[in-house]
Amino acid sequence: MMMTPEDLFNDIVERMSLMHDDVGRGKMMSSPGIQYKGKNFAFFWDDTMVFRIGKGFDPGEAGVTEWGYLNPFKNKPPMKGWYRIPASEMDHWPDLADRAHTAMTKEMG
Repeated sequence: MMMTPEDLFNDIVERMSLMHDDVGRGKMMSSPGIQYKGKNFAFFWDDTMVFRIGKGFDPGEAGVTEWGYLNPFKNKPPMKGWYRIPASEMDHWPDLADRAHTAMTKEMG
């Protein structure tokens, strides 16, 4: 049986929380998220995963071909440090979660 996008998200949360003491579940925009020291760096939304990796990130360099910036607000521009990656690219989700975690730990210390 194939893993669903939500199953993979839950596996990523489980793996990361076992590996890192400061990582756990959270909420972002009413969706399940992953937090470092209480601050979200990724979340699961509408069968996609959204990662806060930073504006300097190049999805193509990471092998990701389908992506977009997080754009949750009608009257505001997209959030350029957040990348929305569809389920068609879910093979990349574990690596992107690690990258987002690394970016957050660098930012927060």
